[in-house]
Amino acid sequence: MSVQRFLAAVAASVTLIAGGPARAETLADAMAAAYEHSGLLSQNRALLRAADEDVAQAVSALLPVVNWSATARASNPRLPGSNAISGAIQVTAEMTLYDGGRNALAIEAQKELVLGTRQSLLAVEQQVLLRVVEAYMNVRRQSEFVGLRQSNVRLITQELRAARDRFEVGEVTRTDVSLAEARLAAARSQLSAAEGELARAQAEYVAAVGQRPGSALRPAGPAAIRYSVAEARSIALRTHPQLREAQHSVAAAELNIRRAEAALNPTVTLRGTISVDQDFDDSESLDLSIGGPIYQGGRLSSQIRQVMARRDAARAGLLQTSLGIEQNVANAFSFLEVARASRDAFERQVRAATVAFRGVREEATLGARTTLDVLNAEQELLDARTNLISAQIDETIASYSVLAAMGVLTAQDLNLRVQLYDPSAYYNLVRDAPTITSDQGRALDRVLEAIGEN
Repeated sequence: MSVQRFLAAVAASVTLIAGGPARAETLADAMAAAYEHSGLLSQNRALLRAADEDVAQAVSALLPVVNWSATARASNPRLPGSNAISGAIQVTAEMTLYDGGRNALAIEAQKELVLGTRQSLLAVEQQVLLRVVEAYMNVRRQSEFVGLRQSNVRLITQELRAARDRFEVGEVTRTDVSLAEARLAAARSQLSAAEGELARAQAEYVAAVGQRPGSALRPAGPAAIRYSVAEARSIALRTHPQLREAQHSVAAAELNIRRAEAALNPTVTLRGTISVDQDFDDSESLDLSIGGPIYQGGRLSSQIRQVMARRDAARAGLLQTSLGIEQNVANAFSFLEVARASRDAFERQVRAATVAFRGVREEATLGARTTLDVLNAEQELLDARTNLISAQIDETIASYSVLAAMGVLTAQDLNLRVQLYDPSAYYNLVRDAPTITSDQGRALDRVLEAIGEN
């Protein structure tokens, strides 16, 4: 990606924020808003850029290092009549010609760490998007619960009014009226509790998405899962960002072992110096030096053993990550199957409870049922509808959890309508270690300024 394209991408992101976030109405809108505004993603993108700079710094070790210095000296300044002052300006250039491959290996190790950091950014992206799914669906859940509780209050109010009318004509006792009054008080309390849960769900939505939910979030069904458990596990073990990050960590550790071993080799350095004194007399020198370690108290050997231990730890971490990913895929599919089965069961329960409630209420109008029977039937129907809503919400969350366990819950995989962040764009700008005075360096200043406004 060119400097112009990278700046255009940053500018587009700045424009989206400066213009004010759009009201998210669908789940895709909410995930897109979080992708654009997430502080956690911004933090990890900055960490990736810092890792890119490590490569540039490693590359600079293979390039010439040029320094300048100026000195001024007064000879016997306290002696009368002595004011001899001498000075010189010196420019020194130094370059490593041979170091056993240490610097080249350092560059390759830093590249592996950059690749690992990119995968870490993808893992964070999955966390952000899954949190959005959970927040969005929980707002939907609590909104539905509030609606059910409001309907319940209205229905019990009607039943209380009917009980009072029947009490006036002697069809029921005072006990029936009191039962209806007690149920109405309980329903109002449950409505208040549901409204409180909705407020908390909305606060979590703001934290996850970066803006308040719209006036009415649209229903969102489960994500399409077209894979078996075995297929999903196979995909996860090939592409999951946490696994690939661990693989790059192992590769970097292997390179660091070779780098530590290369420190035992000699180093060849070329050094050139140009000096000009106060009389504009100049002198030049060119030195070629070679040297290497003989004895350093066992430090180099210790460093080799240390990086080997870190390599072993990285390998063990890779194994643990692999096992954890397999377990997460299995667990995610298990939760999805349970949610699907629960949804089917509660759908049947709602149908049966609806028929029972209608029958009991009709029988009560004929005097064959009491007010308590009607209230109990209504409560069973309310519980069934509540359970069905929760099961439907849980099924949707579980389906997206499967995608996250597979490692494919990303903006690119979901085809979100966003300006995708290119993790290689900044790397391509800095990989050659441009100086601050070069055209590339000035372009980087503009990039960083645009990012700072974001």
